Amino acid sequence: MNPFSAIFGVGVAARNALYDRRVFRVRSLSRPVVSVGNLSLGGSGKTPFVITLGKLLANRGIAVDVLSRGYGRSAVHLSRVDPDGTPEQFGDEPLLIARELGAPVFVGAARYKAGLLAEKECESQVHLLDDGFQHRQLHRDFDIVLLPAADLTGTLLPLGRLREPVSSLRRADVVAAESQDLSSTAPVWKIRRELTVDVSAQPVTAFCAIARPSQFFKQLRELNVSVTDTASFPDHHRYTASDVHRLLRLKVSAGASAFVTTEKDVINLGSFADRLQPLHVARLKIVLENPEPAISTLLTTLERRCGCRF
Repeated sequence: MNPFSAIFGVGVAARNALYDRRVFRVRSLSRPVVSVGNLSLGGSGKTPFVITLGKLLANRGIAVDVLSRGYGRSAVHLSRVDPDGTPEQFGDEPLLIARELGAPVFVGAARYKAGLLAEKECESQVHLLDDGFQHRQLHRDFDIVLLPAADLTGTLLPLGRLREPVSSLRRADVVAAESQDLSSTAPVWKIRRELTVDVSAQPVTAFCAIARPSQFFKQLRELNVSVTDTASFPDHHRYTASDVHRLLRLKVSAGASAFVTTEKDVINLGSFADRLQPLHVARLKIVLENPEPAISTLLTTLERRCGCRF
């Protein structure tokens, strides 16, 4: 292991040990907390999985809210997400969750305080903690960790993408992965990624500002989308006029007749989206296979651990 990654790993292990021994304070909310997280920096599908999980619980008649950090927002105060708001106010992913799930979403660096606000303002029965595996200041009653195949052979920060080693999966209640053939101590929920986009045979320029752009472009080509050229920006990038000019020039030089991008990018484009028409939006859905026994296991565990009834 690279010495810098080794030093980072020692720090992570020390921090986790202090939480495990309750040296660092862990605060609890009144209602159950289900964390959805991962080991690496972005790109595992946490946001669409939160949306899927929220909808599955709603189908059981269980109201949820979502607690999120609101990464990348300009505002710093604790707040409830207005679905008609901007990424500067709330962050792009909380906005996407609020719009797609239709449940209350609360953002704040301290997720405990966000949870207190949620319990004051709404009658939800379960908190979904977005990107919560490393946020150990808040007690969680069920930990779900999404595990892309690349994370199994990944390298710790700062040279790699892993925020924690794979051995940290021992804290998870469930691992959600596209393959069930994993040497994990936790049960595995099998998932699959479904990307859909309404694009005809016309050539398109694809662009995005997400954690794993190459994966997005690869999926488009697997759908037989005629991608003439691509452009990528840093994750959570807010588009500017100069970005739009660059994309328009790229479209002309590549001989494309339209653009295609992700739902998150449409949020970060804001009004600039009107200047990139025709613009097709690719929608990513995380499908949980065998959802009924999975949700039943989740609820049974929450009832046992929290004394609640659903």
